[in-house]
Amino acid sequence: MPEAANSPRPFIKEAIYRIDGQSGQVTKVADEPFKPNGLCFSPDYRRLYVADSGRTHYDQAKNIIWAYDVNGPRLSNPRTFCDMELEGKSGFGDGIRCDEAGNLWVGAGWVGDGYDGVHVFAPDGQRIGQIRLPEICANLCFGGARRNHLYMTASQSLYMVPVETRGAHFC
Repeated sequence: MPEAANSPRPFIKEAIYRIDGQSGQVTKVADEPFKPNGLCFSPDYRRLYVADSGRTHYDQAKNIIWAYDVNGPRLSNPRTFCDMELEGKSGFGDGIRCDEAGNLWVGAGWVGDGYDGVHVFAPDGQRIGQIRLPEICANLCFGGARRNHLYMTASQSLYMVPVETRGAHFC
């Protein structure tokens, strides 16, 4: 068996791909994140956010959320939207969703008490809130008839909380 078969690293670097709805053609559109994970669009579809969980495999990676401008079928202007560090501790962003005001809700964890749960960032990348959970939050989604209930999947549980906003898009 080749040595690479036992490696946790892939044969090629992870990247962000686009599948054309008409032709089915797959095109790489970005490769800045070390390990792209969750992704979502801003309410107007002009920005794409991507959680980078590269620290799990690459020492030089940072625990950040990337932002890209969407220009038709292309992405441009890659930049750090927010850093997942909080009070000297840094976990990973996983599943992400936007609300209609453009705030980014990030399922996060792998740190412990006081960090694990959902971190909320304003459109300018400033952390504006947090929902603390007693376990890692891997994914989240706005649901309900008005999309004003936040559903959070965690290590062993499913949580739901009504929120005073609505999800930007259907999950």
